[in-house]
Amino acid sequence: MNKFLKEFKDRGFFYQCTSEKELSSILDKEKIKGYIGFDCTAESLHVGSLLQIMCLRLLQKNGHRPIVLLGGGTTRIGDPSGKDKTRKILIDDEIERNIKNIKNILKNFLDNDDPDTKPLFVNNYSWLKDLNYISFLRDIGKHFTINKMLTFDSVKLRLDREQSLSYMEFNYMILQAYDFLELNRKENCVLQIGGSDQWGNIINGVELIKRYSNNQTFGLTTPLITLASGTKMGKTENGAIWLDEKNLSAYDYWQFWRNIDDRDVIKFLKMFTEMEIDEIEQIKNKDINDLKILLANKTTEMLHGKEMAKKSEEAAKEAFSGNSLGSNLPKVNIQFKKIDDKINIIELVLLSKLEKSKSEIRRLIKGNAIKINDSIISDEKFEISKDLFKENYLKLSLGKKRHIKIELN
Repeated sequence: MNKFLKEFKDRGFFYQCTSEKELSSILDKEKIKGYIGFDCTAESLHVGSLLQIMCLRLLQKNGHRPIVLLGGGTTRIGDPSGKDKTRKILIDDEIERNIKNIKNILKNFLDNDDPDTKPLFVNNYSWLKDLNYISFLRDIGKHFTINKMLTFDSVKLRLDREQSLSYMEFNYMILQAYDFLELNRKENCVLQIGGSDQWGNIINGVELIKRYSNNQTFGLTTPLITLASGTKMGKTENGAIWLDEKNLSAYDYWQFWRNIDDRDVIKFLKMFTEMEIDEIEQIKNKDINDLKILLANKTTEMLHGKEMAKKSEEAAKEAFSGNSLGSNLPKVNIQFKKIDDKINIIELVLLSKLEKSKSEIRRLIKGNAIKINDSIISDEKFEISKDLFKENYLKLSLGKKRHIKIELN
């Protein structure tokens, strides 16, 4: 088996592949271009996209060139895959801002120096915006049957639930297939990688290219990743785990990985770090907390750099020591206009963004789960004054795992 495909399987990336033997043979003989598409519906990607990013890194590691397709065109329509309702349509300025930000995030993960393997960023709006509808129907639409399109899960799910599916969304699968055709024509791209929910769309592209130009291309999908708790990768009870530091601090990102369920640690070391598989196997029976710290350090280092990973680990140690304000903790600023100003504990927690719900904050207070400078706050009417700030700081803790430093301006 080809080296790339073997590691793809060993790390748990593999779900399905079209013509696997032929793909393996081609990968042994030549360096290829493969692409993954990313929606631009938000300003940042979250860890739910991290497996796809690791696939791009693996392509580079094996000498192949990744193409990153930023869906500036298809984002204007919306992919119905995995959705139970029509997605909000964004204005052009929002989409362009999202594209720019997502591109910068991906550059943090990928090698941009080697001319043979550096990522090629493309925006499908460049070829979708000027499509002639009549020509597109005649040249591309004729290769698709409504009968087959109705069998795809993304369509069946909505129809079975009697939820509306717009004609605009219904066309998404044709446009994604057309993306693959364009990349094959313009860049000689022969591989599309995507999540398992994209299998039908990827097959459409492979078949369209075969019918249109008789070129052979390939599709490769990854499994849907869920946490051992059953929740979807990328989402937590406190919100999405964003890859942009503006949305989530390096410390909170580190904490997400540090607090992963014991059952997920070895699997995620294989999936989300570049440690050798043999090395992971050798250490898999070590203390689980040491392995969690290793996972947190490796994943944070990849996104935020070694220094921030180290600072995040130190901040966690300080937060749990109980005798420090935590100099490396993420912080927010607060300002008192008058010398005798005070702020209610609930308002302070909202300001910290550690919790968004007042009712949940009250529940935490009743459960003795909120602390100021490691002292339990048991009264929801408790007010914070300037006296509680030591050297202009105080430490706010929610439970054992969430800590932040409040700085007095």
